[in-house]
Amino acid sequence: MRPILLFIAAMLTSSSAFAATCPALLDHRFKTVQGKEVDLCEYADRPILVVNTASRCGFTPQFTKLQEMYQQYQPKGLVVLGFPSNDFRQELATNKEVGEFCLVNYGVTFPMMELSAVKGGNANLLFKDLAKATGTEPGWNFHKYLIAPGGKDVYSFATRTEPDAAEVMAKLRLMMK
Repeated sequence: MRPILLFIAAMLTSSSAFAATCPALLDHRFKTVQGKEVDLCEYADRPILVVNTASRCGFTPQFTKLQEMYQQYQPKGLVVLGFPSNDFRQELATNKEVGEFCLVNYGVTFPMMELSAVKGGNANLLFKDLAKATGTEPGWNFHKYLIAPGGKDVYSFATRTEPDAAEVMAKLRLMMK
């Protein structure tokens, strides 16, 4: 019985130590469009590119570059997270439709979270925190936030800035050194 108690104590100690190292900005959990839970604390030591998306937007082709970045830089630590939103009235109605659209049309394999608001009072808590950290909330679909490992530095990039734009890549390369 004693080894079981030691094991439980070790687990509680390690999980509370892990929780203590998670930056407040990343202390959020979301479900993907497929229903899998994602704990952002698991990515605390990696650069994270967060993008609000919409399937029926003129900027939807940015999914191609987002997927290319994910495939190229994921082995080096990059996490790309898509957050579909209908805040600008250009998103499909259900999580299933969004997931199928992204996979079939753009081959998206990076995590796509469930539909949620990304601006204003109804924004999900991560986007509220990102807006607070940068002073900028999404003005349209495909707004990007690049979060440095540790969550202390956050950079905001407007819709028209392509995911692989020089200014995004310069910050990302510094984070991956």
